[in-house]
Amino acid sequence: MTAATTRPPLAIIILAAGQGTRMKSSLHKVLHPIAGRPMVLHLLAAAQALAPERQVVVVGAGREQLEAALAPHGVGTALQAEQLGTGHAVAQARGALDGFSGDVLILYGDVPLVRAETMRAMLDRLNADDAPATVVLGFRPADPGAYGRIIADEAGVIGKMVEYKDASAEERAVTLCNSGLMAVRSEDLFALLERVGNDNAAGEYYLPDIVLLAAADGRKSAVIETGAAEVAGVNSRIELAQVEAAWQAQRRIAVMADGVTLIAPETVFFSHDTQLGRDVVVEPHVVFGPGVVVEDNVTIHSFSHIEGATIHTRAEIGPYARLRPGADIGVKAKVGNFVEIKKASLGEGAKANHLSYIGDAIVGANANIGAGTITCNYDGFFKYRTDIGAGAFIGSNSALVAPVTIGAGAIVGAGSVVTRDVGADALALVRPEQSEKTGWAKRFRDAMTAKKAGK
Repeated sequence: MTAATTRPPLAIIILAAGQGTRMKSSLHKVLHPIAGRPMVLHLLAAAQALAPERQVVVVGAGREQLEAALAPHGVGTALQAEQLGTGHAVAQARGALDGFSGDVLILYGDVPLVRAETMRAMLDRLNADDAPATVVLGFRPADPGAYGRIIADEAGVIGKMVEYKDASAEERAVTLCNSGLMAVRSEDLFALLERVGNDNAAGEYYLPDIVLLAAADGRKSAVIETGAAEVAGVNSRIELAQVEAAWQAQRRIAVMADGVTLIAPETVFFSHDTQLGRDVVVEPHVVFGPGVVVEDNVTIHSFSHIEGATIHTRAEIGPYARLRPGADIGVKAKVGNFVEIKKASLGEGAKANHLSYIGDAIVGANANIGAGTITCNYDGFFKYRTDIGAGAFIGSNSALVAPVTIGAGAIVGAGSVVTRDVGADALALVRPEQSEKTGWAKRFRDAMTAKKAGK
């Protein structure tokens, strides 16, 4: 079979049984997020592009956390009760792949940034005309360190694979390293694993040994290479931060190439699913959480935090704005300084420019929300909605106690606490009439000064 023809069915095995002690965390290592998504879900998302028939994650310590995280995605698990090496870990997936016939792609849950294109390239090589027994993904790090080495010829045919602990000085001088990722046919994989021994420095069953066993049968294996950044592993908080930084750097380049202006790219942080239209301008120190969609020609000013929000074309956000899940900002709407919006929509041209909280609300087109206005949406037990009609004007420092409706074109006077509906085009004033007591302030100061002096 050639790569140009239809590929065999595909199964994905992800190894995630390690304890991750260097993370020093109660959260399972592969559930730590990169760009707002757990590492293992990054891999599964990339693998979806290849339409796998089966997916299984090999679990061990912390299995309950992983099983709970994977269940919504329809991904099965296999238990590696003892940590006896990568070959032993893969063997535990045999039951989950019972009856499966096709290609198997072996990935690692703590190597989260492997692209679908790279996975596809491995499978293409496995199904090339020369039909290698296995395909290994190699890379050349700046510091090969303690990585296992791959000894291969110029055509990528592997002569030997050796773990660093077992390598000679000459073999350690080789710069081509083993990422651990591998593609193998199902009919070969488990048959070869049954023959893997543990006569090595660590006393473990190494997955790469199947390459040597295939060679002993007269079958060659091949290596393809990728960049070191793509197969960077995460074993500590430091490495987690490094992989996050690498992901963010790539994403910034991608959004700018797609027509987004980043004034200070290194200060902007994206989520895995951030969607930005063309001619969007993002000023320094903006953070995008999960679930954000930004349409064309939007401006997002500095120090804004946006999550779970949709921002429509030509809207303007910030500086220092916070959009929380459910915020929907209409065409040409404005959300200004220190304004927080949660589960609320602003209609076309609506404005909330200063120091306001708008939650569980619908704000009509061209309504104007004055500085310091809040929607009082929660009584300690339930949430309630505020409806503000088109063209309404809410005076500064007003409190709208939900559930309440402000009619279209209505005006609410500054400082009002509104507890009842206000009709369309009406004026609502909820404050005592101003009165003045001539000279009272001076008499008060004189009395207090005398009292303080002990008179």
